[in-house]
Amino acid sequence: MKLPNKIGVIVDSFGVGVREGLKQAKAVGAEGVQIYAVSGEMDPAALTAGKRKELRDYIASLGLEISALCGDLAGHGFQDAEANPVKVEKSKRILDLAVELGTNIVTTHIGIVPEDPNSRIYEAMQRACEELGVYAKSMNAYFAIETGPEPAAHLKSFLDTLTTNGVSVNFDPANMVMVTGDDPVQGVKTLRDYIVHTHVKDGIRRRPVDPRDVYGFLGYDAMSHEKIAEMAASGAAFEEVPLGAGKVDFPAYFAALQEIGYTGYLTIEREVGDNPAEDIAKAVSFIRSFR
Repeated sequence: MKLPNKIGVIVDSFGVGVREGLKQAKAVGAEGVQIYAVSGEMDPAALTAGKRKELRDYIASLGLEISALCGDLAGHGFQDAEANPVKVEKSKRILDLAVELGTNIVTTHIGIVPEDPNSRIYEAMQRACEELGVYAKSMNAYFAIETGPEPAAHLKSFLDTLTTNGVSVNFDPANMVMVTGDDPVQGVKTLRDYIVHTHVKDGIRRRPVDPRDVYGFLGYDAMSHEKIAEMAASGAAFEEVPLGAGKVDFPAYFAALQEIGYTGYLTIEREVGDNPAEDIAKAVSFIRSFR
């Protein structure tokens, strides 16, 4: 098996800021980068036209390209109908920024999709995603939902209710292994029509866990990447580990991606660990062993 995919790295995984993170991504041998674009220096509201051009030119000068932006607004995703109008508009501005920087993908968490399609939370999420999907489709772009909060089959059933594929999937096999216990290989096949971006990380599930304890749920708890990272580091219920040290069957997972014809980025994410740069460098080498 020879993978055709380019290797990406989430710049924020280095924990050293955007510019230094870009340099480190280049140093470990990545070909592309994903960047959080929600707040701080990457907030679309803070990036003037001049700053956007400067950033794009700088990334190009390093010989890198952007695989995607991350537009995860945390909280309850799009479960809260009252909060959604502001979040939808912010998400649109992040997609505008993405397109201007040279990518057509924004990854995000939308909150756990409820089992009951007639519930008010399901309806709120559906309406928000429909609006975002139509907007993305008009730009030949995608909002890509990260896998993990619910089984692949249930996520597909939700996506199938939308009128476009403007809302699609950012496939993360470790989230499935760690939280829902879902099979990533079957998940790839189930979501084959929606996968536009992937994360590469590994993990171990110690015991069953309520996804609401990880990702939050309206009226239950709020979601944050910091909380997820803390849980993954503690190892009580699940643990994020370096590539190849966990329960993701990468040969089978990569073969499944090839089977469905996925040629997009394999973007490394490392949310825990004392030496992320070393772990990411080893992850790049791990993926290259399949090329």
